[in-house]
Amino acid sequence: MSAPLPLKALRLEQNLTQAELARRLDVSTRTVRAMESGQYTPSVTLACRVAHELDHSVEDVFQP
Repeated sequence: MSAPLPLKALRLEQNLTQAELARRLDVSTRTVRAMESGQYTPSVTLACRVAHELDHSVEDVFQP
């Protein structure tokens, strides 16, 4: 099992639910949940959008 990604903690710092982040990214809640658990690796484009929404670098969001 891989180390957890900072994505969930950063999302919670922004007071966002998985559903709200999913809506902002135009993806399903299931996709956000899978990214948070490390079961889904987003495309570069999606990773950049996630980082932008959370106001962090891609490295901050996706590097364990």
